[in-house]
Amino acid sequence: MSNESGEWVDAEFEALDLGDPRRDRRAKELMKRLAAKPTASIPGACDGWSETMAAYRFLGNEEVEWGDMMQPHWARTAERMQPHAVVLCIADTTELDFHGQDMEGLGPLSFEAQRGMYLHPTYAVTPDREPLGILDAWMWAREALDENGHRGGIKESTRWIESYERVAEQAANLPATRLVYVADREGDIAALMERADALGHPADWLVRCQHNRTLAEGGKLWDKVQAGEVLGEITFILPGRAGQKAREVRQELRASRITLPGKRALGVTCVMAREIGAPAGVTPVVWRLLTNRQAQDRHAVIELIDWYRARWEIELFFNVLKTGCKVEALQLSQMERVERALVLYMIVAWRIARLMRLGRTCPDLDAALFFHADEIRGAYLLAKKARPAGPPTLNEMIRLIASLGGFLGRKGDGEPGAKTLWIGLQRTFDAASTIQALRMENG
Repeated sequence: MSNESGEWVDAEFEALDLGDPRRDRRAKELMKRLAAKPTASIPGACDGWSETMAAYRFLGNEEVEWGDMMQPHWARTAERMQPHAVVLCIADTTELDFHGQDMEGLGPLSFEAQRGMYLHPTYAVTPDREPLGILDAWMWAREALDENGHRGGIKESTRWIESYERVAEQAANLPATRLVYVADREGDIAALMERADALGHPADWLVRCQHNRTLAEGGKLWDKVQAGEVLGEITFILPGRAGQKAREVRQELRASRITLPGKRALGVTCVMAREIGAPAGVTPVVWRLLTNRQAQDRHAVIELIDWYRARWEIELFFNVLKTGCKVEALQLSQMERVERALVLYMIVAWRIARLMRLGRTCPDLDAALFFHADEIRGAYLLAKKARPAGPPTLNEMIRLIASLGGFLGRKGDGEPGAKTLWIGLQRTFDAASTIQALRMENG
């Protein structure tokens, strides 16, 4: 990333081509505004009424395709993937609820009376959980049920197969990088596995098992794996979720190579990680994973489980996008305008998640690689703390910024989360803008 304020946007959008240099400039300027104030509305992020109107005109321009807006980020993501031996390509679907808004093009959500749309991105992360960017995205609205209870349009399972195909295409351009397509239970689709097999598995796949299938040799899948020998154990901290505190989980591990029946008989590995010694009243954590990869020993099984656990990164990405960037509060009249806005917000959400993760995994990086000198100065001024004699590290800067968003940094608090970081970033960017304005005023 660039070390100049706003220049990371210029670097990320360097290859942007929307058919008119004025559109390119407007897209970059709007991205900078939204990145500086990720929690603000579009009018709140823009500098005045005329800039707000220009932003709305851009988002309403029917000649601007959201895929063209995303293209430079896709290319930069591929560049960031290239140095890594393994990249996890995590696919998932989230619904965006715009119920009650007067917006054209919306459709029903999980409850038929709700109105909104769906977003299905593929999110590239390293096995160490460093977010590299968005590889692919689908956005759509469901058609309403007809009088017979049938829903028209493309089958939603198709998105999973097509997103795997995009990852497979990317694999051809990254011969030294092994891509692994990771999905939760919605991705447990026989047609996806058959398609990967037909393509020769240019990218591996790892999917949480939803269906207890009947095996080609007879018997049920889960019984077959459970009857296998225990290969070892794994212990990790399960992150806290709504109504549940973080806790330690210990699982015993099994794996079996089996054949799945279907149009193409598929040889796959099923991994089972079953919690032992769960606290009273707590449902044990049990994961059953299907993959094309071999897993004949404890080390290989643990690697697969660690890759699946990294799927949490896309949940964090969705949390930043919806709770931090507040995309469900967008006041736009058409779904096509929301799609263009979502491109910008997705890239902003990725950068916030990336900064947070790098602050944890690469704490000693120089903060100046990611923040302009005025941003660093502004954060220390707001926090009323003296700057260190040497250059601050990325982790020091992340914790300082998060403190401006409410992070207390007490013993036992751990590292900052996304919410305190995005609030602190907004205050930091405001401080940097004030410093820059004062410098210009004083010549």
